[in-house]
Amino acid sequence: MKHPSRRERLQRWSTHPWTVLCCVLAGGLLAWSAPAFAKSLSFVGLIYVDLLKMIVMPFMVSAVIFTLQKLLRDGGVGQVLGRLTLVFVALSVTAALIATLATLIMRPGSKLSPAGKVALGQVVGAAADNSHTVMALHQPEAPAKLMSLYDVFDSLIPSNIFAALANGETLKALVFALLFGLALGRLPGRLADALGQSLEAIFHACQVLTRWVTLPVPLILICMTASQMAASGLEPLRAMMGFVVTFLAISVILLALSLVLISRRCGRSLAVVLDAMREAFALSVATNNSASCMPPMVDGLVERLNFSRARVELLVPLSVSLLRTGAIAYFVCATMFIADLYGRELGAMELGLLVLISVLSGFASTGMAGILTLSFVGVACNYLSLPFEAAFILFAAVDPVCAMARTAVTVMASSAAVAVVCPRPAPV
Repeated sequence: MKHPSRRERLQRWSTHPWTVLCCVLAGGLLAWSAPAFAKSLSFVGLIYVDLLKMIVMPFMVSAVIFTLQKLLRDGGVGQVLGRLTLVFVALSVTAALIATLATLIMRPGSKLSPAGKVALGQVVGAAADNSHTVMALHQPEAPAKLMSLYDVFDSLIPSNIFAALANGETLKALVFALLFGLALGRLPGRLADALGQSLEAIFHACQVLTRWVTLPVPLILICMTASQMAASGLEPLRAMMGFVVTFLAISVILLALSLVLISRRCGRSLAVVLDAMREAFALSVATNNSASCMPPMVDGLVERLNFSRARVELLVPLSVSLLRTGAIAYFVCATMFIADLYGRELGAMELGLLVLISVLSGFASTGMAGILTLSFVGVACNYLSLPFEAAFILFAAVDPVCAMARTAVTVMASSAAVAVVCPRPAPV
């Protein structure tokens, strides 16, 4: 039996869930004890995420093009993509319904103490006095504006693929890769093989690069957590604790369901699935960037759980780009929290409308991360006639914590979607 190398042992330790948890706690302690120093560490996270983004775009484009080429030669690509669409809709609606039920049970906005309401009022009041620039840059009215059909197609079709790649426009690059892969699959083998082999080499090189940059994850996680906590402070977190706990509970439920689904599809125990997917989970928590997790997702599903490489390499980029399960659950929970905060009871019809809007907003939020995702909460609030602008600063204050759970849910649910669409692996 081959023993793991020192690098492999270090990589396993750096992505272990207990290591991730300890680093998050250490970052919070650093933010509490030395806030000024913690804020100065923000550049570490920015550089690290940029490094991962540098790898992600060539990884995604090369994977989609050469796997589509293979699938077209083997046949059955239309059936695969049709099944993937059904799985996307089912998982998105399920996430929205679970978030609705859990928020109705826990009711975080209606259980605030008088002191908590005063703290929230102080945060909003301070924002109104001191954060005019932030609120103006945010422009909360814009998300409430309905998108036209032209806006939808304009967000999908790249007029210049090189500009889309340079600007990191993931969805436009994905559309180009799909169309180019379909065209490449129709060419004679003699013409397509050379380019296919080059793209496969790029794909595997990106996987190697990703393994290298996951080694310093513990240090990166401490720096990012400390800088984010120091910037937002702890007082808004205390006041918003009910909302944060509710969303974290929803995230745990969705993570557990995703892992169970993967386990049932591959015929392995939950312990084996947890071990296979922990690198992708650790990266999702450390970076808050689901696209950065694609290489370890492919590695876990193919190398450790034995799913078909050709299917996984095509479906992982599609799932990560389009299936925004974490964001959908967040939109539902945040909107219901605002309704409770203002004493508004939502009826069955309004809850059904909230589920539909949240699912559509989830697909529309593709390519957005971090605080930009919060703007889509305003879409649901606008339909339900709820005031979102005043509450925006509250969600911005606790978003560093929620973004970790949001990204982790998106990554694990995307992995589960891929597992459902792929053929069951042969028993080991």
